[in-house]
Amino acid sequence: MTLKFNNTLTGHVDEFVAQQEGKVSLYTCGPTVYYYQHVGGWSAYIYWDILVRTLMANGYDVNRVMNLTDVGHLTSDADDGEDKLEVGAKREGKTAWEIAEFYIDDFKKGMKRLGLVEPQHLARATDFIPQQLDLIRQLKAKDFTYQTSDGIYYDTSKFIQYADFAHLDLDAQKAGARVEVNPEKRNGSDFALWKFTPADENRYMEWPTPADLLEGGSTTDNKMGFPGWHLECSAIAMSFLGNTLDIHTGGIDAIPIHHTNEIAQSESATSVKFSNYWLHNNFLKVNGTKISKSLNNGYTLDDIEEKGYSLSDFRMFVLQGHYRNEGNFTFDNLTAAKNRLNNWKNAAAIRHQINSTDGDKSVAPFAASQAIIEAVNDDLGTPAALKIVDEAFSQITAAKLADIDRGALIQVLETIDSALGLQIIDSTPDISDEAKQVIMQRRQAREQKDWAVSDRLRDQLLQMDIVIRDTANDSIWEYKF
Repeated sequence: MTLKFNNTLTGHVDEFVAQQEGKVSLYTCGPTVYYYQHVGGWSAYIYWDILVRTLMANGYDVNRVMNLTDVGHLTSDADDGEDKLEVGAKREGKTAWEIAEFYIDDFKKGMKRLGLVEPQHLARATDFIPQQLDLIRQLKAKDFTYQTSDGIYYDTSKFIQYADFAHLDLDAQKAGARVEVNPEKRNGSDFALWKFTPADENRYMEWPTPADLLEGGSTTDNKMGFPGWHLECSAIAMSFLGNTLDIHTGGIDAIPIHHTNEIAQSESATSVKFSNYWLHNNFLKVNGTKISKSLNNGYTLDDIEEKGYSLSDFRMFVLQGHYRNEGNFTFDNLTAAKNRLNNWKNAAAIRHQINSTDGDKSVAPFAASQAIIEAVNDDLGTPAALKIVDEAFSQITAAKLADIDRGALIQVLETIDSALGLQIIDSTPDISDEAKQVIMQRRQAREQKDWAVSDRLRDQLLQMDIVIRDTANDSIWEYKF
């Protein structure tokens, strides 16, 4: 099967070819761990989970790295403002180290709650300070850096291809149009590799600046500092995956600055392409507006569950949209996703009601499994994959039980779980023997046209959270949602 992705690097859909047969190196930009993740962030990680599952479905051994930004992500793209971890520390009266530990733990728990495939490597930026300093050292040796009063910067004018990835018009950009003016920067697009700790600032996270990175190699200033945000991704990715990655993923907001800077510093240091494929997810809005603290619309996983939804409902909502299209989270949309998932669960429950030796098994949706994989192989086409499942389940729920191939149905469910991660099989258990006995008694009452007993037994089943759907041929039980 052909696997295709919309590659930001080339600007069109490319067939995927790994550098090494059967193996994929994949890097995902991870969270800045200073607060709870909201639905926008989680939607991205769900999409990249589908990427991992798709690669695995195609037989690839995936070596995936995700960073955890626990230092260096400043509140401004202009390389100034406070470090977000330091902001979190002040907000909660803790140290930045404690903030990082708490929200890293929360993020890991969230990944498990959503059923995300865990990366092989979850790497904290603070664990890779030596590697980040080595990368600065390589850049300095090649004359890509310069020093100002507040740090060590990368000179973007020396990387001729700097504007190519994001199609930036640097000539039209005046200093300060994209970022705030720093009079010591040579170019408005230059970015900090290493920031010096201001003399009047007390930081929880800081490290000695190596003398060989300073102009003149002087140690007299005893400069303490911390890495710029962009540096960690390059250092961590190349430490685990080598100089050239197969795939790098992230949000579209990272294209013009963060990912552009990653490419510049990485390729300047190694003289080879940093990543062959770049995949970017679009924004998720809430009620048609950008997620922001002022609107208090950054809903968390706990918020979703507290309102009576499951995280599988949220996952279904996310998969209903394509990763490259802008999404809109509303609770009405989440309800629609919940209803769709419930319909799928009732279709899945049919497997418990089929006698595999009955009938000619004319309803055998084997083709659906293959079609689901083909859909996600086409640039992670989850909306198309869901439509295929809808059609297969509509066929199943309309058929006589005796005509359904139980093995084919189970195969479809297994594909849904492995490719889409919706945990359909685990969430659709068989009913109790007691409930089955009541259903048999009700069937007998209907055969005897004893409608009063039939209705009473139906009500008894409702008390057991079981709904009966009577057709011309069968009485099919479903879950009461």
